[in-house]
Amino acid sequence: MSSDLDRPEAMMTPLISPSELRSTWEEEPAPTLLDVRWNLMGPPGRQEYDRAHLPGAVFVDLDTELAAPPGPGGRHPLPDAGELQRAFRDAGVGSERPVVVHDSGDGSVAARGWWLLRWAGHGRVFVLDGGFAAWVEEGGPTTTRVPRPEPGDFVVEPGGMPTADADAAARLARTGVLLDARAGERYRGEREPVDPRAGHIPGAVNAPAAEHVAPNGRWRAPEELAQRFAGLGVSEAGEVGAYCGSGVNACSVVLALEQAGLCSPDEPAVLYPGSWSEWAGDPRRAAAVGPEAG
Repeated sequence: MSSDLDRPEAMMTPLISPSELRSTWEEEPAPTLLDVRWNLMGPPGRQEYDRAHLPGAVFVDLDTELAAPPGPGGRHPLPDAGELQRAFRDAGVGSERPVVVHDSGDGSVAARGWWLLRWAGHGRVFVLDGGFAAWVEEGGPTTTRVPRPEPGDFVVEPGGMPTADADAAARLARTGVLLDARAGERYRGEREPVDPRAGHIPGAVNAPAAEHVAPNGRWRAPEELAQRFAGLGVSEAGEVGAYCGSGVNACSVVLALEQAGLCSPDEPAVLYPGSWSEWAGDPRRAAAVGPEAG
């Protein structure tokens, strides 16, 4: 039987619905499920996982496994390749098995896991549309049993997704479209609850990650996303990149651009991993404020 995760290239999408995921469970190889629930203001994702999770899902921690320790490179720098490989293998990630990543709901954190796996060279990675909330809403089973997966054989080979450092992000804001995934008030510099300074990278355009999803928590249709990005100046021919506060939510912009058909697995959008947490920590770099790109 053909798997929903073995779609023809023309039908490839980075998202999978709860019903599609359930249809794959009797197939071989079954997908590896990664639970990456995390919330900046709490509660800890591990606590949510322990209360209930998808059968077979392995919890992977954003702060300690999907990021290096915070420092000059930002609050969630890219992890060391060896450490990342160890985390993925411990979670059962294999080279030949598809992987489905989910968070609590909107996919903004799950997109970080999706992006890292793609960056590391995995070609069959999906984000659960609507996350854990949608799974439960559709009657999907949950458990408190913590699985013990067989160690995976995935080899991390960095470079599968393009990245930019601060200088390259500054150039992209001038020569292409650099999208800021933070909420509008943080982009405009009206408030900054986490990082050293308020504002945005001069020339960047605000594209809040929360607007990728509809009121029901599911991702917006590709045509809606395409229309939204077109209104922000994104075109298929132009260079586009994304950043946020710490390089996590910006991954959902990269995913949304692919879902919209404006980027592709072969030509994805650029991510600035250090994001505002790195930029704002360097006093030599200007911070623009206000509703317009500076």
